[in-house]
Amino acid sequence: MNDEEELQGSTYEKEDFGHARPHDPDFKGPVANRSCTDVLCCMIFLLFIIGYILLGLVAWVHGDPRRVAYPTDSQGHFCGQKGTPNENKTILFYFNLLSCASPSVMVNLQCPTTQICVSKCPEKFLTYMEMQFLYKKDKSYWEDYRQFCKTSAKPVKSLPQLLLDDDCPTAVFPSKPFLQRCFPDFSTRNGNLTIRSRMLFQDGNGRTRSVIELREAANRINKIFEARALGMKVFEDYATTWYWILIGLTIAMVLSWMFLILMRFIAGFLFWIFVFGVLGIIGYGIWHCYQEYCNLQDHPNATLSIYDIGIQTNISMYFQLKQTWFTFMIILSIIEASVILMLIFLRNRIRVAIFLLKEGSKAIGHIPSTLIYPFLTFILLSICISYWVVTAIFLATSGVPVYKVIAPEGQCIHENETCDPEIFNTSEIAKACPGALCTFAFYGGKSLYHQYIPTFHVYNLFVFLWLINFVIALGQCALAGAFATYYWAMKKPDDIPPHPLFTAFGRAIRYHTGSLAFGSLILASIQMFKMILQYVDQRLKIAIYGRNFCRSARDAFNLLMRNILKVAVTDEVTYFVLFLGKILVSGSMGILAFLFFTQRMPMIAAGPTSLNYYWVPLLTVILGSYLIAHGFFSVYAMCVETIFLCFLDDLERNDGSTTRPYYVSQSLLKIFQDKNARTKNK
Repeated sequence: MNDEEELQGSTYEKEDFGHARPHDPDFKGPVANRSCTDVLCCMIFLLFIIGYILLGLVAWVHGDPRRVAYPTDSQGHFCGQKGTPNENKTILFYFNLLSCASPSVMVNLQCPTTQICVSKCPEKFLTYMEMQFLYKKDKSYWEDYRQFCKTSAKPVKSLPQLLLDDDCPTAVFPSKPFLQRCFPDFSTRNGNLTIRSRMLFQDGNGRTRSVIELREAANRINKIFEARALGMKVFEDYATTWYWILIGLTIAMVLSWMFLILMRFIAGFLFWIFVFGVLGIIGYGIWHCYQEYCNLQDHPNATLSIYDIGIQTNISMYFQLKQTWFTFMIILSIIEASVILMLIFLRNRIRVAIFLLKEGSKAIGHIPSTLIYPFLTFILLSICISYWVVTAIFLATSGVPVYKVIAPEGQCIHENETCDPEIFNTSEIAKACPGALCTFAFYGGKSLYHQYIPTFHVYNLFVFLWLINFVIALGQCALAGAFATYYWAMKKPDDIPPHPLFTAFGRAIRYHTGSLAFGSLILASIQMFKMILQYVDQRLKIAIYGRNFCRSARDAFNLLMRNILKVAVTDEVTYFVLFLGKILVSGSMGILAFLFFTQRMPMIAAGPTSLNYYWVPLLTVILGSYLIAHGFFSVYAMCVETIFLCFLDDLERNDGSTTRPYYVSQSLLKIFQDKNARTKNK
């Protein structure tokens, strides 16, 4: 008995492949005559996009990203900004750093001293009075000192007049740039804190000061940075590392595309590369955690627990605890063991999944343009992410300069009041508080726009999530339509219409934008419950018959429920194989980013040295690489799932006879027959 007669005569097919639908003699695969679906949601989606564009324009008008890229002096001018007198002055210098030790620093979040932009930090100890004396013998002393003054006039002022006019610092000391600011060049000698071997120095006001006092002042400034909004510090890191992040994401894109090409030819071998690559990455993580744990053995504060230090804005403090690294090591060890156990228990199903990937490779071989489509997804995702980041930065930097009164001695009743630097010297405040300063404090405002900035941030994030999910759903819909066209071609490749991917993409845009927007809206609304809503995510991929979202989801659900055992065999195991590939790409990029942003491979490339949190660009590269890998590997996932759904529908519509032949390949039909036979015998 041949295969066709066996399929016609046996009851095995009916019993194991579900209840057949009534035969439709006019059925020829996906319908050609379509109409628009979920029109109302499409209109709402377009309105939200228009609002998103308007929000970006308004933020662009009011915001200024230079506020996170450059430090700001007391007059609100940016240090290092091109096209200004400060273009070559990239570092912020404090006239009297010792005043930063004042208790008012943490109240006002501002150091009560004049701050100017300089091209370099001081390199030696020198007071203003000493410079005046040496200037009479050597003019070069003033040339060096005046770099840290607001005026270039000759140094003829007396000390009281200098303090009143606030033109120059009374003293300078060896410093080095850190976070684009001049900080004391501390060092340790014989267990004592020193600056160029000195423990004491003159402050220019006739007092001898200790290096310890400078350290307290520097720590106060650091606390100012810590007390500022975490989001602003994160934006500063993004402004510093965006170039390197884009390079990392581009490498992830190329790596994902290479894996995609190789899977076309060596799916089985590539699976083992995924396995050993993932196990190696997790193993490296375990080894690194163990090394950090051992290095902290002799650290005096490393034995503290996370409970002891409580909630800290400085995330790096948690990485100085042994408990943190021990916890990471245990978690990674459990993940490593879980992956190994899954590989052991799923070895038979993995063979089936690899075979399905090979079958999918045949479809991709007939529609090679699907290998290029992830680049379009990458471009669209990059546009969405870039627009969101830029809009968020412009929103965060919206406002006008706000100036506050500060009194170095802390004895002014007008301290912390808003002031105008243009008229401050002639105002009543200057008369009531001699020595008080009107210095730049922050950017803000009291207009209606500024009051709703937090709401705009929420809107920016929501529409961003909506667009991201829409782009992914659009890709899934286009790929599903192309692969469905391949499946329902009786004679492959002769019956495959020209440009199936382009045609499917056009159908998705023309007829199904509303359905895709509806499904992606659900995912964006409850993104935190994505695992619970994975069913909805899967239903977004049904682009075979051109029905609306709800009906497509219902039909696909019923079809899958009638064949639940086969779904268990293919869906999750295939996704597990592809998930290993995604982890390999994102994990590899994560290791490279970690070594780069923590300055551990200077022989190859020197990374940025002034980051607030190195984990900000690190996590961005890891998550971005995973999303990119997900977009690329979704081609195979989409191919396998579409072919599988069409296969189930094919079995319900046809019986393998001459008049109702199967569209499925005999090799794919045989593997499921063998799998069902083994399951039935058990």
